[in-house]
Amino acid sequence: MTTTHCPYCSLQCGMRLTGRGRARATPEVGEWAEFPVNRGALCRKGWSAAGLYAGRERLTTPLLRDRATGEFTPVSWDEALDTVATRLLALRAERGPDAVGVFGGGGLTNEKAYQLGKFARVALGTSQIDYNGRWCMSSAASAGLRAFGLDRGLPFPLADVEDADVVVLVGSNLAETMPPAARHLDALRERGGKVVVIDPRRTATADRADVFVQPVPGSDLALALGVLHLLVAGDLVDEDYIAARTTGWDDVRESVGAWWPERVERVTGVPAVEVRELAALLGGASKVMVLTARGAEQHSTGSDTVLAWINVALALGMCGTPGAGYGCLTGQGNGQGGREHGQKADQLPGYRMIDDPAARAHVAGVWGVEPDDLPGKGRSAYELLDSLGTETGPHALLVFGSNIVVSAPNATHVASRLESLDLLVVADIVLSETAAVADVVLPVTQWAEETGTMTNLEGRVILRQQAVSPPAGVRSDLDVLSGLAARLESPIPFSTDAEEVFAELGRASAGGKADYAGITYQRIRDEAGVFWPCPTPDHPGTPRMFLDSFAHADGRARFHAVEHRGPAEVPDADFPVHLTTGRVLAHYQSGAQTRRVRDLPDTGPFVELHPMLAGRIGAQDGAPVTVATRRGVMSAPARVVTSIRPDTIFVPFHWVGANRLTNDALDPASRMPEFKVCAAAVRPAVEQGALAPVTEPALR
Repeated sequence: MTTTHCPYCSLQCGMRLTGRGRARATPEVGEWAEFPVNRGALCRKGWSAAGLYAGRERLTTPLLRDRATGEFTPVSWDEALDTVATRLLALRAERGPDAVGVFGGGGLTNEKAYQLGKFARVALGTSQIDYNGRWCMSSAASAGLRAFGLDRGLPFPLADVEDADVVVLVGSNLAETMPPAARHLDALRERGGKVVVIDPRRTATADRADVFVQPVPGSDLALALGVLHLLVAGDLVDEDYIAARTTGWDDVRESVGAWWPERVERVTGVPAVEVRELAALLGGASKVMVLTARGAEQHSTGSDTVLAWINVALALGMCGTPGAGYGCLTGQGNGQGGREHGQKADQLPGYRMIDDPAARAHVAGVWGVEPDDLPGKGRSAYELLDSLGTETGPHALLVFGSNIVVSAPNATHVASRLESLDLLVVADIVLSETAAVADVVLPVTQWAEETGTMTNLEGRVILRQQAVSPPAGVRSDLDVLSGLAARLESPIPFSTDAEEVFAELGRASAGGKADYAGITYQRIRDEAGVFWPCPTPDHPGTPRMFLDSFAHADGRARFHAVEHRGPAEVPDADFPVHLTTGRVLAHYQSGAQTRRVRDLPDTGPFVELHPMLAGRIGAQDGAPVTVATRRGVMSAPARVVTSIRPDTIFVPFHWVGANRLTNDALDPASRMPEFKVCAAAVRPAVEQGALAPVTEPALR
């Protein structure tokens, strides 16, 4: 029996895996009741998480694709790695080191994320590395850095939710995306606290709330401005806290002066009376906690939206107060740790910035290279993909832990950029949609077959322990990077031992904002996880941040005046409704794993729309409808529900199709694409299940 953690969301729920006594048999998932995050509770994805082990679709040998026929041929590991290295060396010699790009994932362990960033900058010498976590919580990270001087998704343990008087969930469907966390909402309500849910859809989370606010997609920022206007007008802000612990308040107070409730109603669709009631609820509570998620963040104004809600929490005097404050509900399993240690285009380990000379010197010293040999800042995730195959962009891409073809915005365009590459290499556990178009596919280990650390949404560093042996022929990502580095004549070796890599990560992060220097595998085992920052072996870790001061040099938090701009694309005569996307209970991210687990229902994509909209266009529940945007078209069965706004449709993104529609407009600060809102048209489809060509003109 092995204690480990679920492979999916950022809760990283603890579980026990037990072998069944037969070689290649699927291990059995059991509860780990002592682990504090979930106390033994798991969602259906967690209980069935072992379903991919030894499944028929597991990749167990490297594959080379013949571009002429599209067919794969199994090859040895030596042939696969030799082929990749030879072609990378040739491209680098012809076009320079930035001719090679690297794309990582928010599900990679800390050790893999760290080693991937080191591999890109040392073995390849490229600046062109980023990861799909840029599409997860980068807007919240950008806002947190600006407001607090440091970004940690939740600066307090998740269980602190139960101690608040009011919890405001902005764009979060907690009950479906991380069900074991919803128990904290229930406990809060049982002791008399209130839960507020702000979402264009009445979700399962909204059904558990005391207050449900249903704004137009893309208008969460305007709602926050209106709430703060009323807090100021009602003399409900904490002036003593503002004076003692913040700066920038005067500009923010002035900036919200024009956001009276009736104006907010016109912009958001939320009745003015509801805006007043929300402000009164927050202003009258002793402890308020504001939590944002992708619904608020995945916008071209996502960073400003988060700052607007942080302004509300600061004005109330809540940040750095036990049982209150602001936090972000991280999405991916290692969305937190994955961005702290070098996968992002602008960062080095420890949350150091790559253009900081001191940071470069420290990390280069740990790595044993010269600081001047490290490349500078590269392109953000979407900008990297958009540049592929162009004169100035990479002509080869290595992908670890991401299914780009399904998950990227404006996915048809991104797929065309992948096709333009001279070389696409994908490391994965199954033949995902992205692996299926690769030139070289490398079969790697999955969560239960390897040991490594993750950092959950609380900043708690936890340890996934190997429970079963991988299938014959499968290697870890660390082995792949080591093998490639040797063939690329890297100036330094790359370890394949996860614990050794983690110890080096600790040294590289020492003194940085995300300091892991005092964390060891044994401490994690003994303490059920260790909260960073933890700079020394005798440091207790930091479960709660900002209690005494914020991370800016003067110890104060920063207010930031922001203005509502609205989505990059608004409805018009050709595309008259809002499209938004999101998750469903049974599936995770691009669905590459969950769609292959037999115990999880795979109903396929659907289009959720209100009866008023369905009646207007002649759509029937269960019958196919076609959705078009300026970027693409898809068809799927209609789900006619009263829980969505009449001016909005919803499509889950776990299947091919949804992200053919989404907008690639970027937030100027975080470079987050605007996944959560764009203009769309919808009509009954001609043929059930038909997928219209992406060049189809606007639907009228």
